[in-house]
Amino acid sequence: MNIIEEIIGDVLVEIINIDRATLNEADELKSALSIKMEEGYKNIIIDLSACDFIDSTFLGVLVNTLKKVAKVGGDLKLVGFRPAVRSMFELTRLFRVFDTYNELQAAIKSFQ
Repeated sequence: MNIIEEIIGDVLVEIINIDRATLNEADELKSALSIKMEEGYKNIIIDLSACDFIDSTFLGVLVNTLKKVAKVGGDLKLVGFRPAVRSMFELTRLFRVFDTYNELQAAIKSFQ
């Protein structure tokens, strides 16, 4: 499996454990997030530390999930940008939309 799931308190952490996050990983993440959101999780962290590349489909899942959790009073935060992924977020101006962190612990603390 390319996505590792952890629950820390009331925060759902999805670790994308692959260097290229594309359509398959987008579908896998979307399914996992849908299930967890139905279970009541609304504070979510996506850890992209292992990713060298994410495609537009994967970005779309992140944006749509952010919209969904915001409607229920939650938030989605991102952790660990490698240079190419950071460039993608800067190019698309999505760095203005998401709260981003260098380390997982800082992202977790931001929910408290």
